[in-house]
Amino acid sequence: MTEENTGKPSSSKKNEGKTLRDSTGMDCILVGNKNVMSYVLACVTLFNKGASEVIIKARGRLISRAVDVAEITRHRFIEDLVVKHIEIDTTTVQTDKGSELNVSTIDITLAK
Repeated sequence: MTEENTGKPSSSKKNEGKTLRDSTGMDCILVGNKNVMSYVLACVTLFNKGASEVIIKARGRLISRAVDVAEITRHRFIEDLVVKHIEIDTTTVQTDKGSELNVSTIDITLAK
């Protein structure tokens, strides 16, 4: 699948679960098929390294996993975190067969 007109990184297998920086220079975690605690560990690690904000990004069926990552990180590991911003959107992706498909996306910004 490829992204069309969004400017957001694709969540291909090579990118899922990696820590990236978005266009504003913020630390991003792309949620993929790994278990929830892998992404929670990534969030905690970024905050322990001095990040003031972390963005958790997901799309499609993985949106619920991104919400779980944010809530577990906030309530069990770093209790002074707040949800600064939540952005929801719809992205058009092109399937391998050439048809277009609308996929929901979410960006959750956690801040100290």
